Amino acid sequence: MALTLTRTAPAKPPLRRRRFLADLEGRPVFGHVTPNWFASVMGTGIVANAAATLPVRVPGLLDAARVVWVLDALLLVVVGAATAAHRVRHPAAARAHLADPVMAHFYGAPAMALLTVGAGALLVGQPVVGAHVAAVLAGVLWTAGTLLGLWSAVAVTLRAFTQHEVGPASAFGGWLMPVVPPMVSAATGPLLLPHLPVGEARTTLLVLCYAMFGLTAIASLVVITLVWDRLVQHHVGAAAAVPTLWIVLGPLGQSVTASHNLGAAASELLPAPYGAAFQGFGLVYGLPVWGFAMLWAALALAITVRTARAGLPFSLTWWSFTFPVGTVVTGTSGLAAATGLTLFAGLAIAFYVALVAAWLVVAARTVHGTYRGRLLRAA
Repeated sequence: MALTLTRTAPAKPPLRRRRFLADLEGRPVFGHVTPNWFASVMGTGIVANAAATLPVRVPGLLDAARVVWVLDALLLVVVGAATAAHRVRHPAAARAHLADPVMAHFYGAPAMALLTVGAGALLVGQPVVGAHVAAVLAGVLWTAGTLLGLWSAVAVTLRAFTQHEVGPASAFGGWLMPVVPPMVSAATGPLLLPHLPVGEARTTLLVLCYAMFGLTAIASLVVITLVWDRLVQHHVGAAAAVPTLWIVLGPLGQSVTASHNLGAAASELLPAPYGAAFQGFGLVYGLPVWGFAMLWAALALAITVRTARAGLPFSLTWWSFTFPVGTVVTGTSGLAAATGLTLFAGLAIAFYVALVAAWLVVAARTVHGTYRGRLLRAA
């Protein structure tokens, strides 16, 4: 009797489905909702807002920007609701954020998220919600974001001065987060001027915006110096913190934007010769600061590429690749409007293309990390 051997194909391993929130491994969904989640709102909103400031009109771009703005408004609601749930269900963990010498600085993000969505209502959202609703929404969000931003500038900085334990190598781009919101208020405040009564109300808002401009400009100068010193003395450091180097572009680009927007309003609201002086200040200040921003962008890009070759782990800090770059777009667009030079118009478009590319990558990675639950748990 002959024995016949047959070969059987090896069994295929079962397909592993990527289950929703699988990486949480039983941990609470709202147990680790940190303030830096609002950076996703900032980074998404600036894609819409920057499109409205570009010196050229691309067919369909503003329509796409309106879709992004609606998405951003919904994102603000979702992140805000998740933050509220976190504070209610995990109050001790929520209070600990302000005591953390790293996380506390990201309390500036909620303020800038509110300001970004509010500005977008006037820049691109009026055809969606109507002019009146857009104006009311912008006013409410600007007021709330400004008050919250002034709080973060004082409260977080005071906590850093009196309670946080930091070392000589602790300075990082995140230290700018609590002091930058007043500059965002200064840059977006002029959008509200046409909706205020003619006279003292408009001039008062303009003057307050200039005061907030100075608040952030001087505080940022101090912090950027500390970050530069840390890089020279202690070099780049951990790969996970490299994206925060891009935050430095935030106050630089936003201050160029603010100086341009405020200057345009100052020429009409302030008496001569101060109105003309502040209008000229937009260019006198904007050009040198823009030059430094280009230096920092080149350094940050070189360090990021160098780090990525060795491995750059994804985290919420990747949103630093979006909003700060967006402020460079709006600042460069302002310089293009003030000078009429093709150089700035072309660069504004190039920076915007880079912004959209970065946003698509970071947004996709964030959606995936959130779906899996990895971004919802403590590191």
